[in-house]
Amino acid sequence: MAAEHNFLQFLGDNLVEFFKFTGFANVEYGHLIMILVGLFFIYLAISKKFEPMLLVPIGFGIIVGNIPFFPGNQIGIYEDGSVLNYLYFGVLKGVYPPLIFLGIGAMTDFSALISNPKLMLIGAAAQFGIFGAYMLALLFGFSASEAGAIGIIGGADGPTAIFLSSKLAPDLMGAIAVSAYSYMALVPVIQPPIMKLLTTHKERLIKMRPPRVVSTTEKIMFPIIGVLLTCFLVPSGLPLLGMLFFGNLLKESGVTRRLANTASGPLIDIVTILIGLTVGASTQATTFLTVKSVGIFALGALSFIIATTAGVLFVKFFNLFLKEGNKINPLIGNAGVSAVPDSARVSQEVGLKYDRTNYLLMHAMGPNVAGVIGSAVAAGVLLGFLG
Repeated sequence: MAAEHNFLQFLGDNLVEFFKFTGFANVEYGHLIMILVGLFFIYLAISKKFEPMLLVPIGFGIIVGNIPFFPGNQIGIYEDGSVLNYLYFGVLKGVYPPLIFLGIGAMTDFSALISNPKLMLIGAAAQFGIFGAYMLALLFGFSASEAGAIGIIGGADGPTAIFLSSKLAPDLMGAIAVSAYSYMALVPVIQPPIMKLLTTHKERLIKMRPPRVVSTTEKIMFPIIGVLLTCFLVPSGLPLLGMLFFGNLLKESGVTRRLANTASGPLIDIVTILIGLTVGASTQATTFLTVKSVGIFALGALSFIIATTAGVLFVKFFNLFLKEGNKINPLIGNAGVSAVPDSARVSQEVGLKYDRTNYLLMHAMGPNVAGVIGSAVAAGVLLGFLG
């Protein structure tokens, strides 16, 4: 009897010890909330087709990052020596974003911008959302570095947001990155009401001249001149801008097709998986669910609204100085944010609702790719005086 009692006690102790290490014993309400958020992201990606390449990895990463565990076993993303922590190194040290920019450069055609350089001004105007949000964040009590990292959400560029926040506000990187990618995915929802509110029926019907044909020489010279001009102006943007223009040169040179295909295909796909999963996992409830995180999401929404508004209003203002026949359709002003090609596609879809023969996509791609450059330049400026 004594031996049987000792065995049962030993078995009971082992079961208690086992239970202590399960997620059920370590779960908190925050974990459950974040898991529901992750499931919601996956739902939006699969059911609504909102940026599935981003939201599926991020959503699943949120679930992975919020599986409760007993601390000290090198499991969590913030525990030194864990596998997730090693993968997170690429986010924490800003390694992944330049690789994303390399792929973006290798898949981007800058012809629309080269053929009509004044569209660069729209991309620049949309960056007002970054600096507007920066000032708002300061008013809300964030430090200058934190405000700079939060403001970049207005550029609608997830890799740039990760890169800058890794330098200026590593503690807020999870909230900033998830906020940036969330609003990028919601471009088709957020932007159309603003575009319609700020434009008249007559303005929405403006037809723009077809872009001129761009020569191969111009396409090759663009990334070389672009990297020299932007990086001499803002050297701190070199990691992003250098890789962006390098990827574009691989594409346009005509002699490095294999490298361009690798950068724009397998490489960017691998990095997207890693960056999405680890950014999602960084939303571990114990460190993510704070008042600051809620404030970041609110400011991120404001910065995105400001950026879209600034782009549309700038086109309306610019049109005052353009002759009839050369005017720009304000519906492409939203494309000045860096969400390529989704914001340009929104310009096209809204324009077609008012005139089924008015195709704005190619025109919208000009400010759209300019927004990619503009957000990286803005990040370099912020890093230059805040870093």
